Order: sequence, then structure tokens, then C-alpha cells
Amino acid sequence: MKDAVLIKSFPNGITLLMRENASMEEILQELTVKFTEARNFFGSSTMALSMEGRKVTEAEEILILDTIRVNSNVRIACIVGHDDDTNKNFIKALQHMDKKLSGTEGGQFYKGTLKNREVIETENSIVVLGDVYPGSAVFSAGNIIILGGLYGEAYAGGDGREDAYIVALEMEPERLKIGDFKYKTNAKQLKWGIHPKVQPKIAHLKGGKIVFDPLTKELLGAF
Repeated sequence: MKDAVLIKSFPNGITLLMRENASMEEILQELTVKFTEARNFFGSSTMALSMEGRKVTEAEEILILDTIRVNSNVRIACIVGHDDDTNKNFIKALQHMDKKLSGTEGGQFYKGTLKNREVIETENSIVVLGDVYPGSAVFSAGNIIILGGLYGEAYAGGDGREDAYIVALEMEPERLKIGDFKYKTNAKQLKWGIHPKVQPKIAHLKGGKIVFDPLTKELLGAF
């Protein structure tokens, strides 16, 4: 019998090729075995995920993500679909972030989710491999890149730099500050949580105020 699911790699991501008539139970069982066996191969990495061959519901997506999380050290940052332009932009964004992680641009990284009013302060640009929950905050004299959701506070360009920026895969902040410019959400109560299908966004200064734009290769080139 054909495999219920095959795992293929692409730059900064993996694709699940699911047999059209496979049950979700079969798929989850095979994912458990395959990711357990490939745990060392994938290591601790952040990737995009694409799913092909079989339609899945949002509930099934959550089951798949949970199976990968439990049986590997892979963090799925985002589920990408069949929109080639969106996928390319996302991959380019991850590649740009990889430069930060490798230290080639003088940055540092923090692995973990910030919650319970935790705070990080640094004089360098920083990449956070996790989420920033409401009440928690990241302060950086440089740039901030969050490979997860920003639901709390982020302060970039702490030395007054107006060319600093903040990137997040899910951008729903309580407060932001870039240089001397501030942004505060008008929402009375934030509805936050990880939404797998997202467009990474970048917050930067434009015309004397903080604006939010989809993260693209062209926009990254401006910084």
C-alpha cells in the first residue's frame, strides 16, 4: 500500500504529500513515526509547512501541527498554500532572518516564548524564536524579529534610531515603539492566538508614524 503521507523538503520549509484517500488517522500515525525517526535530521529548526494531495480542515491542520510538535524539535512558523508570490516572500523573509540567527549581522537570538510579564532587553538586534504574549515585552536598541506572534510589546531602535524595524509572523501588538515614535492598539480586548495561515508583517516608520506592511523581499531591501 502507498504511504499515507510523504515528507519533502524545500528551502526553509517542508511539504506533506498526503494520499488523497488516506484517513487522518493514517496520516497522523505515519507522521508520528516519520518525524520521530527524522528528529535528529531536522534538528531544532523553524520552517514553513505546505500540505498537498488531500484537503484538510482547520481542526485537522491543528492535529497535524501538534503531531509534528510532539514528535520533533521543528517549529512550524506558518502554513503556506499555493500562492507562489506569497510563498516566495515568506521564504525570502525566513532567509533574511537566518542571517540574523547566524550572527552575520551582529544580532542575537532568544529561543522560547515570553509570557507572565517576562521582559528581554538588549543593545543588539534580536530574533525571538517564539511568541510574545500580552504583558511581556522585548526592548532592543536595534531591530526585532519575532518568529511567532507578537501580542505584547516591542520597542526597537531604543537609541532613537528611526531606521529600526519590527517583524512578526503574527502582528497583533499591545504597544510598539520605534525610535521615539509610539503605537498603541485601539482594541479594548485583544483576541490573540496563533493563526497558522498568516502573512508576516513589518512595522517601520513612514511619514512620521509607525506603519505595518506585508513583509516582502523588496521591502526588506530598503532596510
